[in-house]
Amino acid sequence: MTASPPLSDRPHDKRPPAPAPTLPVSTPPQVPVGRIPVQDVRPVIDHGLRPAKAVVDETFTLDATVLREGHDAVNATVVLTAPDGQQTLIPMECINPGLNHWVAEVTASYPGNWTYRVEGWSDPYGTWEHDASIKVAAGVDVELMLTEGALLLERAAEQPGRSGDGRLLLDDAASVLADTDRSVTTRLSAGLDRAVREEMSRLPLRDMVSPSPDYPLLVERERALYGAWYEFFPRSEGCYYDTNTEAWVSGTLVTAAKRLPAIAAMGFDVIYLTPIHPIGRAARKGPNNTLGAGPHDPGSPYAIGSPDGGHDAIHPELGTFDDLDEFVAEAERNGLEVAIDIALQASPDHPWVSSHPEFFTRRADGTIAYAENPPKKYQDIYPLNFDNDPSGAYAEVRRVIQVWIDHGIKIFRVDNPHTKPVQFWQWLIQDVAKEHPDVIWLAEAFTKPAMMHLLAKVGFQQSYTYYAWRNGAGELRDYCTELAGESAAYMRPSFWPTTHDILTPYMQFGGLAAWKLRAALAATLVPTYGIYAGYELMEHVARPGAEEQIDNEKYQFKDRRWADYEPGGPKEGQSLAGYLTTINAIRKAHPALRWLRNLRFHHVDDENMLCFSKARRLPDGSEDIIIVVANLDPHSTRSSMVRLDMPVLGMDWPDSFEAHDLITGETWTWWEHNYVRLGPEWEPVHIVAVRRP
Repeated sequence: MTASPPLSDRPHDKRPPAPAPTLPVSTPPQVPVGRIPVQDVRPVIDHGLRPAKAVVDETFTLDATVLREGHDAVNATVVLTAPDGQQTLIPMECINPGLNHWVAEVTASYPGNWTYRVEGWSDPYGTWEHDASIKVAAGVDVELMLTEGALLLERAAEQPGRSGDGRLLLDDAASVLADTDRSVTTRLSAGLDRAVREEMSRLPLRDMVSPSPDYPLLVERERALYGAWYEFFPRSEGCYYDTNTEAWVSGTLVTAAKRLPAIAAMGFDVIYLTPIHPIGRAARKGPNNTLGAGPHDPGSPYAIGSPDGGHDAIHPELGTFDDLDEFVAEAERNGLEVAIDIALQASPDHPWVSSHPEFFTRRADGTIAYAENPPKKYQDIYPLNFDNDPSGAYAEVRRVIQVWIDHGIKIFRVDNPHTKPVQFWQWLIQDVAKEHPDVIWLAEAFTKPAMMHLLAKVGFQQSYTYYAWRNGAGELRDYCTELAGESAAYMRPSFWPTTHDILTPYMQFGGLAAWKLRAALAATLVPTYGIYAGYELMEHVARPGAEEQIDNEKYQFKDRRWADYEPGGPKEGQSLAGYLTTINAIRKAHPALRWLRNLRFHHVDDENMLCFSKARRLPDGSEDIIIVVANLDPHSTRSSMVRLDMPVLGMDWPDSFEAHDLITGETWTWWEHNYVRLGPEWEPVHIVAVRRP
């Protein structure tokens, strides 16, 4: 039998190509759509004016609506462009044909400024595959359909980038399709063969390619999304009361460094220092925010500035820059990064008050306005004014930030950024990133959602949240669903059960169960969480009339006598350090907990209980799946049924699995419906690792 020549070599195919037709396009106010319309690409932040965010190796879902006229097949591809210009084409899948909803999983492999776009395209092989299967079976246009298939595969075989094996496979299939000596069934089967389909999927024919705009994607190091923070006041670490002088002796950076191994042993990643600058004497606050400070009261470290210096100086009682350098080095030796507090405000003694009076707001009586957050008044703090001399103020703050970067600080916790111009933060963060792209900024902005979201959009990698006040199951589900949804493309929440400013009634009166529960939830609901020193000791007594601790550490020294809680000490066993160590070890061992967008909730019959899961496919192809069940009532033990959404866990409804509790070490067999009992009589939380054969 003589093989037929390729159809493309036959005389009727030797006509010169027709010139490309001129395409009329619409004009403003209309914006032309592509030949294959691509709409509703997500995530896109503020119409592409600001970048979506991800961290290295974080997988996120990219969505788009892609459609076309008529019945011909349409397809879509994500084009991911790396900072060096290298492009990766990622096939999309239509998960809802009725809504033309296409998705793809996108992962960037290293930090930098990436872009992505969605390309819609006509799929000629998909169209032929559909039409040929129907028409040939019905005996309609049989020879025409087989001939068109052969021509299509011949064209595909010549595509740039096609491998030699792929070219041979498609040429052979085209030859069989064109061979009229073979049966119709054999010819059609050659064009629909599984190997042919896989090759055409690997490198498809893409006609009428219609791209969306390129959208920015900022890819950052993992710490921008994931980390466990520990906050302390350096002056309290190593402080003591001198009975001879009847005065407190401040801790120093040297004594504070001695606490680092214990913090690292609990599994924390970041040690966060409240301000370490000189503290003003004028209008200094005394204990519990009183106005009458005594001669030995240390004052609030947020009242920054004295004759000893301002934001670019270290309080003399804490030490020197050499001491800071050694502190940073010791932190690194213990696997910790150092974060410092940036509070852009000044005490009345700050050098800026005399050298840069334009940095402050003067009232009608000539006095400088102090900070207020009614009913709170901060007479010891002057807010900065960024509008009198923007260039000067911006440049001075940028200089200050560089001082700390030069001493190894790569993380800044920013106090009340919502009280400064957003455009200032946008400029500052971007300017720092030009030379120091690994610097991370945490926004302490307990304010309206719009401001919190905007601060994240313009550059803050992380944000404090309302977690401390979300205690009910419904509240937590709704809030965390919001945080893990569309806003997760730019805003990364940080959960703190307490801070030096926050001690909610739930924590004041919830007892041991509450302190365990809120730490465990913070550590598993979101990738970044933090605790304030003393959390281990459940410091729960509030100042009357306020949701903050009595004898607040902002205004006085606090010697916690850590040694008393160590083995052999008089308070051995009265600390949550072991529990926090377990929680952090679980986080490190289970990569699913390092992501935010994989959070999924499950039903629990008892409205006082909460269940959620996180899953992540690992490089070896295995799945890491964690299920958390919590009793949110710290005062009573409760029993209920948990109703797991098995497909969310990657299983069929009848499947079972081994549920290993990472808190207690117990193991059970779980199915869709599972009985749980949790509370202060036992443990308030299950953290379950899913094990399957």
